[in-house]
Amino acid sequence: MLNCIAIYMIIGWRLHSLTTRARRLPDTPCTSVYSEKEWRMIWVMRDKITPSNEPRSIREITRMLAGLGGFLARKGDGEPGVKTVWQGYTKLLQYIEAAEALNKLK
Repeated sequence: MLNCIAIYMIIGWRLHSLTTRARRLPDTPCTSVYSEKEWRMIWVMRDKITPSNEPRSIREITRMLAGLGGFLARKGDGEPGVKTVWQGYTKLLQYIEAAEALNKLK
């Protein structure tokens, strides 16, 4: 049980860190916290187009990630919370795993 709690604490810290950095340092390039594979997959799954070579800001990619988790990004919604970022990140990991499996089939 303690091992499980330790792993969840690490994951929780990362998600909280992503959310906080997106709020405090919105113009920072997303490559400071997301791997290239992560931010490109977020872009593809959200916009259904090939991402540009230039990474977007951490705020924009985090909002896209939260959008995968149900964040609607309406005018009065404010910034996404840890819960929608967590739900989006869970989907992101599944998308990455599916893409890697698909590449092995080719």
